[in-house]
Amino acid sequence: MTAARNASTTVEGAQLLAGDKAAGSAGLLRSSTACPPLLAIAHGSRDPRAAATVARLLAEVRRLASLRGLNGLQVATAYQDHAAPSPAQALSALSGGGARTVIALPLLLTDAYHSKTDIPAVLRSAGAVLPGLRIRYGPTLGPHPLLINAMERRLAEAGVRIGDPGTAIVLTSAGSTDQAASAVIAQLARDWQALRGWREVVCAYASAASPTPAEAVRALRRSGAPHVVVASYLLAPGLFADKVRDTSLAAGATAVSGVLGAAPELAELVLRRYAAASSGLTLAKQAISA
Repeated sequence: MTAARNASTTVEGAQLLAGDKAAGSAGLLRSSTACPPLLAIAHGSRDPRAAATVARLLAEVRRLASLRGLNGLQVATAYQDHAAPSPAQALSALSGGGARTVIALPLLLTDAYHSKTDIPAVLRSAGAVLPGLRIRYGPTLGPHPLLINAMERRLAEAGVRIGDPGTAIVLTSAGSTDQAASAVIAQLARDWQALRGWREVVCAYASAASPTPAEAVRALRRSGAPHVVVASYLLAPGLFADKVRDTSLAAGATAVSGVLGAAPELAELVLRRYAAASSGLTLAKQAISA
């Protein structure tokens, strides 16, 4: 599907393949001399910990790409706001370095306003002034089963026994006014409870929707849950993550997991999204496994 097009520059929305098996085993990277650069677009924050976390994640992406035989994959970073470079600056640098196709991926966990509206608009504006550059826009990181694995990694690091039937989980995302995005988080909670047999998995939001994590913790405590833990469905540290941790512990949470950050599962997922967005292009011969 085409988001915008002119005579010299194309901004394309790469089709999200049905299921990860399609995006992995069917999304083979075919024969050529080089891979198009990956431009990872993060939300951005004034908190320097956020940019440092994104840098660690993309370092893990580069390491994993090298192990997969994609030694020449160039991974660049851009931020929507509060940090440099902007997507326009990063695309200009990639184009000036000789790139003719760029795979742009939103480092966002939920498909909502930023990924549906903000980033595509920025890419269209940037593409309009970069003759000859083709921009393929891929899907957000979530939803995906690997994100459950990443949350469980962080919960285990916080001392939580995975699948404990006496433990209730507060699945906490950043929050959005987009009802479709909230529905995706609700489905993730249902899937996680069915998968692991937690006492209960409920949703909470750091902003824009209710309940808050603290409200959800208190409600589960009142319902008799012996252990209530908060699973942070957040990519990087910052104001939201700090607030979630502090208010949840004050409300009686047994534990609050760390942000997903540079978890290996996220690096794997970035490469899978790259493969899906690259589908149909001629790339270095290498399969990104399902």
